[in-house]
Amino acid sequence: MSLNCAEPRTLRMRTAAALACGLVFVGVVAMQSPAGSGAETLTTRIGELEFTHGFRDGYPTDATVQRLYDEMDFQRAVQAYIWAIPLVSMAQWRHAHETQLGAKDGQIVFQETYKDKLGGLTYNATTPYALPFIDLTDGPWVLEMPGKPGQVRGAAHDMWQIGIGQITEPGKYLFVGPGQDVPAGGGYTSFQSATNGILLGIRLMPEDREERMALLAQIRVYPYSEREDAKPRGYVSADGKPWMAAAPEGMEYWRLLADTIDREPVAERDRFFMAMLKPLGIEKGKPFAPDERQSKLLVEAALVGEAMAKANDFSKRLEAAHYVDGSHWEYATVSPPDQRLPFYEDLDGRAAWFYEAVTNDIAMHGQITGEGQIYMVTYKDEDGDWLDGGSNYVLRLPPGVPAGAFWSLTAYEVSTRTLINNEHEIADRSSRMDLTTNADGSVDIYIGPDEPSGARAKNWIPTVAGRAWFPYFRLYSPEEAFLDKSWVLPDIEKSK
Repeated sequence: MSLNCAEPRTLRMRTAAALACGLVFVGVVAMQSPAGSGAETLTTRIGELEFTHGFRDGYPTDATVQRLYDEMDFQRAVQAYIWAIPLVSMAQWRHAHETQLGAKDGQIVFQETYKDKLGGLTYNATTPYALPFIDLTDGPWVLEMPGKPGQVRGAAHDMWQIGIGQITEPGKYLFVGPGQDVPAGGGYTSFQSATNGILLGIRLMPEDREERMALLAQIRVYPYSEREDAKPRGYVSADGKPWMAAAPEGMEYWRLLADTIDREPVAERDRFFMAMLKPLGIEKGKPFAPDERQSKLLVEAALVGEAMAKANDFSKRLEAAHYVDGSHWEYATVSPPDQRLPFYEDLDGRAAWFYEAVTNDIAMHGQITGEGQIYMVTYKDEDGDWLDGGSNYVLRLPPGVPAGAFWSLTAYEVSTRTLINNEHEIADRSSRMDLTTNADGSVDIYIGPDEPSGARAKNWIPTVAGRAWFPYFRLYSPEEAFLDKSWVLPDIEKSK
């Protein structure tokens, strides 16, 4: 017996042929409408879809067309949410500096204390930050870096959080906007940005505060046009003011995205996403004024988009994030700094990282380079349960943590991915602190709402009941024992 698997004309015939040919139709059921009508209805995951003379030979009814367009626009909005995470995160960070901390264009925001840093995504709890946002629309800007090598470190990033260049040596740096000519001469190290907005992320390394403040005062940021009579923009201190860099929710997410799209050039890689946004009312050069239908879809898409972002981040399916078999720890950032993989843009990898963090630099990929820093993260305890602020935990670090400079464990809020906000103003413990050490050289770090007794209290990070949290374990200057996995970071355990 021979079987003809050529494509039949009707859905019913195709379904029968598919079963006979060993094929499978998932989630689609054909239902014939009343006799003589010739109409056919499909039951799908998005509801019933009706066609006048069968799926192949007929037209979709008006109600079906509307349902399909609503679903098409919703799906595109959800994916656009995930695509836009690095851009909106950076835009919100800039917005918070300008509106909540009062920084002007090119003016450094200096963040030093626990309260200063509470609004920043997965900030380091110990290193002071000097952070100016700059708008290159009207021309290049200059950064003059003071000090000696190693005293001041940093990197420049564009609004998609792609690295522009390293700022690790004293000297003069020139930043040029997209499409602008790079001025010749002047002794500058020059970088050209793909976006008009940029961030200069600068860390002040000296432990002595007086030395740090002297260096801060010597950092000069000003437009290139003022080079003959420079007027550095100086700095403002955060001074413990409340601010928040976590992306906004609902329509505010889309308003911020629309505003930022208007400010920036469109990269070739993003043109399809721009086409997806157009039916939703987001189009470069046009005001964002969504109608009732668009607004309803966008609000729901922001909710589902963030839910997907949480799954993509907290339960990663990124092979490069794997640490060791059986461990709940993983490498926190595995997306390349340029966000490109051999055959595609790293959509999921960058979304996972930039949902919980900001900026990406090769120095943060020590698991690959063998130097710089390694960022480890976990969201579950040894039993595979999500970490919870109402439970007490312990992390026992085996002797000889292989970090040539130092190590630290820092706790963050799941809700905002910012430093854990507790009344004790304690978010981290590190090898730079006076910690209690066990007789065998191991160190127990206690994380939970209940303060441990005696000398163990020095090793405590307080959490708050009702709020989920997650930690970063950072190794600065990783050593061979970590790289070859002869020293393995244990899982966090529930406190006995």
